[in-house]
Amino acid sequence: MGPLPAFLKDGSEDVVRFVTPVGDTMWLVRDYALGRAVLTDKRFSRECAARLDTPKFNDAEPAPDSMMSMDGSQHARLRRMVSGAFSSGRIAAMSPLVEELTDRHLDTVAAHGPGVDLVAHLAAPLPLVLLCSVLGIPPEDSIRFRDWIEVLFDIAPGTTQEKARRRLALANYMKGLIERKRRQPQSDLLTDLIEVHDRGELTTNELLTLGLTLLMAGYETTVGQLGLSVLSLLTDHEVYEELVACPERIAPVVEELLRLNPATPLTFPRVAMQPVRLGSVTVQAGEAVMVAPLHGNRDAKVFTEPETLSFAGHDAAHLTFGHGVHRCLGAPLARLQVRVVLERLLRRFPTLRLAAVDTPVVWKEGLATRGLSRLLVDW
Repeated sequence: MGPLPAFLKDGSEDVVRFVTPVGDTMWLVRDYALGRAVLTDKRFSRECAARLDTPKFNDAEPAPDSMMSMDGSQHARLRRMVSGAFSSGRIAAMSPLVEELTDRHLDTVAAHGPGVDLVAHLAAPLPLVLLCSVLGIPPEDSIRFRDWIEVLFDIAPGTTQEKARRRLALANYMKGLIERKRRQPQSDLLTDLIEVHDRGELTTNELLTLGLTLLMAGYETTVGQLGLSVLSLLTDHEVYEELVACPERIAPVVEELLRLNPATPLTFPRVAMQPVRLGSVTVQAGEAVMVAPLHGNRDAKVFTEPETLSFAGHDAAHLTFGHGVHRCLGAPLARLQVRVVLERLLRRFPTLRLAAVDTPVVWKEGLATRGLSRLLVDW
């Protein structure tokens, strides 16, 4: 699974207290059933967790006016406005675009030759180009967005001022883009949201925040998931060779890769509105709880041989994309990218392997999500 902070490695309790990177105390839910219960229980509030006076995990959490920080009708109202763009049908229609872009990036990988970095030339650029396509952001601006977003997800000490500068730059860019699209409407999600705003159903700040939320929420997590999925296959030669021989078996393998090595090891915090019993502990009102998909996805009470990739899959759904009303909107798009990348990679490079260098894999540090900053490969 790669390097993990101590609070994610130690102990086996279903619910345990831990100290967050910023020094606050929270409850961590490792059990699958209890985790699902927390994610659907209205007694646990995302809105309260976004307040300044509640326990914090890090400073990379969504802003209070983000859809991801809302409860009830306010959350439902904003989610309805964008859910159509991420429906299974709309995402299925994007499959040819994802395939074309993946092939284009694999051409670049091949041109660089053995020893190439799959993160730099595939996992990092592909999700951003796709998100820019969905939202309607000009492709030439994608590199600028990538630099801005990576700083915002950095939770290392000493980046506060730089984050403030990048947030302002992002907001100013998005404001300008909204004005350009208002003058010249196009067929994209941002233009659709502008029309909703102009009907009086979205405030100006909600429009701006929604655009930025969709871009940021779908980027770093997908970059991480692509890198982790490829790494998982390259460290399990039997599975890789089986998929090269039988590529039709890729669908359940994608779900297993998402289950076993999620880029999102933790959900966002939720604050208890009243005392709530969770297994053997009682979470008091005002205390914060985080669910660990990393552990819930490997719960032996739910998954047969939980540490092993199963070609047959499992009856229970993994928690990598969350559960309940805050379940990840972009899950269909993330799944599509992982599936297409693996299909094309296996077909193009059937002998793909980690590069024969001292450190072919470098893990990202100081980020709110798990992922790789380097993945060097040979074939």
